[in-house]
Amino acid sequence: MDAWERKLGLIVPSWNTVMEYEVQRLAGDGMSVHAQRISHTADTEEALLSLSTQAPAAAALLAHAKVSVIGYGCTAGGFLKGQRDDRAMATAIAAETGIPCVSSAAVIADALRALGARRISVASAYKPWLNERVKQDLEAAGFEVLAIQGFGTEAHAEVTPARVAALAQEVHRPETDAIFISCSNLRTLESIEPVEKATGKPVVASNQALMWGMLRALGDKRAIPGAGRLFRDA
Repeated sequence: MDAWERKLGLIVPSWNTVMEYEVQRLAGDGMSVHAQRISHTADTEEALLSLSTQAPAAAALLAHAKVSVIGYGCTAGGFLKGQRDDRAMATAIAAETGIPCVSSAAVIADALRALGARRISVASAYKPWLNERVKQDLEAAGFEVLAIQGFGTEAHAEVTPARVAALAQEVHRPETDAIFISCSNLRTLESIEPVEKATGKPVVASNQALMWGMLRALGDKRAIPGAGRLFRDA
């Protein structure tokens, strides 16, 4: 291969050790992943909201690498700001850099809608206060949250895929249209298809949805094996 087909730019919270790994796995050998980290060491409201203020400078540096698209990967911060502000930030970054940009919380809502989901169940890494804010934002975006439960930890990356799959199945309800697994620092790729098989429902996860949104922003509608129904059906 003489050149990568795509160069994917990621804005990554500094303590996150999962996003780059999962996006590169989804990208395979034909795409390269280039990350710019922004400071984050605690899931407090103040710290999460400060992430978006760091995003424009990070995007400007990614533009030096002439990436094809930029993905802002802080799911919780996006939900705290709200869908409108999250989309506006991505639009502003795209206008400033000339590079398409998608943000995690907004693209998750797009992915759920693309799957025809209205009633959703949510598994997360988060503590109860943050789960409640995620629920409020999803409901403001038009979804009905039937159940939401988190691990209540800030050691997101230490949660095993087996525990992620178990929690996703625990929040599932018979009337659920789709299951959403929230947190870009939570290992989810190994869990998506097993949970879909166990429940019969599509699964949307933070990093999977970000990858889906980045490719769709480029007009790329490829299917990716192992990435669940989002990449097959939407």
